Amino acid sequence: MNNLRKLVSRNLQKKPVRTGALFALILFLSFSIFAGSMAVFGMKNGLASLENRLGADAIVVPKQARSKEDLSQILLNGTTGYFYMKNSVLDDVRATEGVEAASAQLFLASLRADCCSAAIQVIGIDPETDFSIQPWIAKRFSGKLDEYEVVVGCEVNAEVGDSIRIYDRNCRVAARLAKTGTGLDTAVYTTIDNIRLLLAAAQELGHDLKISGDPADVISAVYVKVKDGYDVEKVTNNLKVYVRKTETIQTKNMLTDVSDGLTGMAKTTTVLMAVLWLIGFAVLIAAFCLMINERKREFAVLRLLGMSERQLASMIRLEALVLSLAGGICGIVLGAAVVFPFSGLIEAKLGLPFLLSGIGQTLLLAALTLLAVVLSGLLAAAHTAKRLSRVEPGNVLREGN
Repeated sequence: MNNLRKLVSRNLQKKPVRTGALFALILFLSFSIFAGSMAVFGMKNGLASLENRLGADAIVVPKQARSKEDLSQILLNGTTGYFYMKNSVLDDVRATEGVEAASAQLFLASLRADCCSAAIQVIGIDPETDFSIQPWIAKRFSGKLDEYEVVVGCEVNAEVGDSIRIYDRNCRVAARLAKTGTGLDTAVYTTIDNIRLLLAAAQELGHDLKISGDPADVISAVYVKVKDGYDVEKVTNNLKVYVRKTETIQTKNMLTDVSDGLTGMAKTTTVLMAVLWLIGFAVLIAAFCLMINERKREFAVLRLLGMSERQLASMIRLEALVLSLAGGICGIVLGAAVVFPFSGLIEAKLGLPFLLSGIGQTLLLAALTLLAVVLSGLLAAAHTAKRLSRVEPGNVLREGN
């Protein structure tokens, strides 16, 4: 066995161009499968994360907010925006049959100007009634937000204890939140009372936020949880009828377009990976066949020197195993080096929620990718070894003469 390993090592080193070409092919196959799988799972994880973070069955917004378009841009893509309606809407929602819980949120978009550190979306919640954002905040911050204290998403460029300036008010960062892979990661969160203070500060600076009436009497959205036993669609329709000058969005419907887009992209990526796999496998077989043809005389001499067909096949399989393991591992490492550092760029280009898998799922994908690549290389080697067994060594050497 040791002699066979030494022979394989010499064979691979003796022909660096041939070895390098096979190695590069296997590396590309491994990279494509692993990176593609990570991208597909990243999109699925992002959607699941968004569903968990919303935590509501329906969301009520003012008519002028173009229903789910404006809201989804804020939640999915981190686009800044705001819209307002009277605070009395909250009471109307709570009075609607089938509503178990309702909590208001208030939006504010800061500006990239002298008044603000950066253009960010600020979302105000009522910590006493909120059931969508507050549980998420509680995992990192269990205290009470004081005046001008905020919690930031993981993509906001501020650390705990820092201050960010919003409409000339210094707001202290009390906590940073865990990554969700959605537009929520670029937002700033605080209490509705703090948002009202910031709204007043914006008006003092002369910014027109298109608020009709008293800023202390407005909200942007009402998150609704439906009672058990009630049909969500029916309650949503009731809200549309009885809560005037508003639009009610069923969160399942808001996420349908995103889900459909993810499903379509996942299917396309899966098909492309399958095609790539077939092409890669075919090219591997072709490459090993060319290698056999090139090394016929070498193999014939080894046979005449006493190497059996079984030993020769073992040598070819061992060469394939070494190349597959090396190329597969390098391809996975390269895939990780591309996907992990550039996950934010991938999310921006896709325009969809994107959350990388955890260490357990990533290691499982890496192991499955390596197994697939190694099996592919061994099957290709087995096919070429079978073809070689049909060739007589004497005939090969006579052909050379």
